[in-house]
Amino acid sequence: MLYHLLYPLHTSLSVFNVFRYITFRTIYASLTAFLICFIMGPWVIRKLSYLQIGQYIQEDGPQTHHKKAGTPTMGGTLIIFSIIVSTLLWANLTNYYVWIVLLVTLGYGGIGFIDDYLMQIKKRNKGLSVRNKFLLQAILAIVTGVLICSYAGFSTRVTIPIFKNISPDLGKGYILFAALVIIASSNAVNITDGLDGLAIGPFIIASAAYMIFAYVTGHFKIANYLQLRYVAGSGEIAIFCGALAGSGLGFLWFNSYPAQIFMGDVGSLALGGAIGTVAVIIKQEILLILVGGLFVIETLSVIFQVGFFKITKGRRIFRMAPLHHHFELKGWPEPKVIVRFWIIAIALALLAMSTLKLR
Repeated sequence: MLYHLLYPLHTSLSVFNVFRYITFRTIYASLTAFLICFIMGPWVIRKLSYLQIGQYIQEDGPQTHHKKAGTPTMGGTLIIFSIIVSTLLWANLTNYYVWIVLLVTLGYGGIGFIDDYLMQIKKRNKGLSVRNKFLLQAILAIVTGVLICSYAGFSTRVTIPIFKNISPDLGKGYILFAALVIIASSNAVNITDGLDGLAIGPFIIASAAYMIFAYVTGHFKIANYLQLRYVAGSGEIAIFCGALAGSGLGFLWFNSYPAQIFMGDVGSLALGGAIGTVAVIIKQEILLILVGGLFVIETLSVIFQVGFFKITKGRRIFRMAPLHHHFELKGWPEPKVIVRFWIIAIALALLAMSTLKLR
């Protein structure tokens, strides 16, 4: 919106020429999203507390978590609001991809909102059934895949990091592949969201990494120099990623240990879906395994735990899954688990960034 209002004035006042640059708008999209969360956070916490929308703690979880019962949740509504407002203010709204990522953020946020609403307000312990939640996610992900693939010039080839000459073309099958990436990413962030600031920290790191990838992918000369697949128009997604990172920082101010608010499914499903969609649009789908490596590790710990439990009829690999609970039960203080997992996320993101030159 600001881009459309102020950039045309550059013919009269050269100072408005700065709105032409994606880097400038990305920085201010990040700051705008951060300030919205930072300023509105206390009011949202008070409002959620007044409405008695408090976190439900499962009885079979770690005993140390029971003291968190009643902490305001559904704070993801604040994150989504800040992302949307910031993106609408600073992005080029004629860009097709910008509307797709906003659609996914709102859509997955809506699914999470329904789940949280049933659990926190209607007091259904399980919220949406697993079947219904997955069905809604799948429908939205497939629609998103169709929208992305129908855009003129979008390639259905899958980018394999490091191996520049290996790029299989999935054709129409790319729609299902894109849907799988989005669904997996959404649920991976949701699974990781179990400790104060544990999910939002690595998400900020992943958003920052993809912000850089989006910018270079959408810049013809840089993409060619780095031997990346150039995606026309994807540079504007860097602004959206900046809004993701900025809103995450603002939310972390209140979500850091001891948390004053939790994001709930409305936040975790939306953020995971958003970053998965970004990965698909900028043709760095496989790289999400590294960029969001911590989310992958947490998800695999659940899959292995459940699979091993069923195969061995009752035996476990970890004391409890997801993995962060295992270390809690080993005696690690919660802040230590959180910070060490952040360190792992940073290391994996840096490793992913190194693939820019490994072509």
